[in-house]
Amino acid sequence: MTPNLRRYITITLVFLMFLSPPLWAKEARLTNIIVTNTRDDLLVYLNVEGAFTEHMKEAVLSGVPTTFSFFIRLYQARNLWLNKRIANLEITHTIKYDNLKREFEIQRSWESGKTQKTKSFAEARKLMAEIDRLKIVPLNQLDKGRQYQLRAKAQLDKLTLPLYLHYVLFFVSLWDFETDWYTIDFIF
Repeated sequence: MTPNLRRYITITLVFLMFLSPPLWAKEARLTNIIVTNTRDDLLVYLNVEGAFTEHMKEAVLSGVPTTFSFFIRLYQARNLWLNKRIANLEITHTIKYDNLKREFEIQRSWESGKTQKTKSFAEARKLMAEIDRLKIVPLNQLDKGRQYQLRAKAQLDKLTLPLYLHYVLFFVSLWDFETDWYTIDFIF
């Protein structure tokens, strides 16, 4: 092997190692999406999987607040016209780690500003990655026998750090994620 070829291979490997996500990294995706109802409201349940990488865990444990945004849209399907939008929700979950108390604080916007605290990273990760019993619309806004479509997506909000921290925390850009839109069609 010539020295030039060896240098080319080394530079290529270093480039791939630092600038591209690892091949074994999972893509974030929504799972367990359930649309159901109570006597009065249409509800949704969902989870996001593959969102917490090692880089994200390191950032959270170093005190960087992290926010997931969930976008949920409900449409009434129509044949000859554009679908009619019934609901357009943006839900946020924010996690902060307090190094002094050694506990995680999780705020979920749809829970009326209630803050949940835990010392377990596994429990904090679960709270960040799930939505359960989220009210979409009252049932009296839906017509019986009509077709509806629920669309959902999740993303990690981009961080805005002071300029000098971009050099220290260069890995932050490696844990950005955004899921695809997931669609569920149903008849009410």
